[in-house]
Amino acid sequence: MSWRGTTTIPDRIFACLPYLLPLVESLVFGSFLLRQFPVLGVVLLPVLPVKLVYDGLGSIGQIIVFFALFILVVRNEKISHFIRFNTMQAILLDIVIFLCSILLRILTPVPGASFAIETLANTIFLGIVVAVVYSVFQSLMGRYAEIPAISDAVHMQVR
Repeated sequence: MSWRGTTTIPDRIFACLPYLLPLVESLVFGSFLLRQFPVLGVVLLPVLPVKLVYDGLGSIGQIIVFFALFILVVRNEKISHFIRFNTMQAILLDIVIFLCSILLRILTPVPGASFAIETLANTIFLGIVVAVVYSVFQSLMGRYAEIPAISDAVHMQVR
């Protein structure tokens, strides 16, 4: 869907950048899969410098990045709707990752649940990677990435 005018090449590129946040956050869940398939690590190698910088910020720095994106980008109506939409969508994907990490922390002490935890972590990782790749591709094409439920929430937040 391409509404609210056309998008410029810089807008398309800037719309892709916020998706680094959920991609970096999802790498924690990919540890099981990356151990089984080391080739995936080679594919994700360009993301590692971003992860090192992001992890170096600490918890407070990560919260500041989160709120800075929300306040300075999503709520700033001077920035194009396309960039704000994609930034909010990346933020919501990050919230999904956070909620899934809470779920995994709850399941970790359960005895005999290691297979379920590994399967759930792999599913979360692959789901986020697919959502990010789809969203980045759509953004580069100048279209709004429609992810069920998440995009509906984004449309409510970004006017």
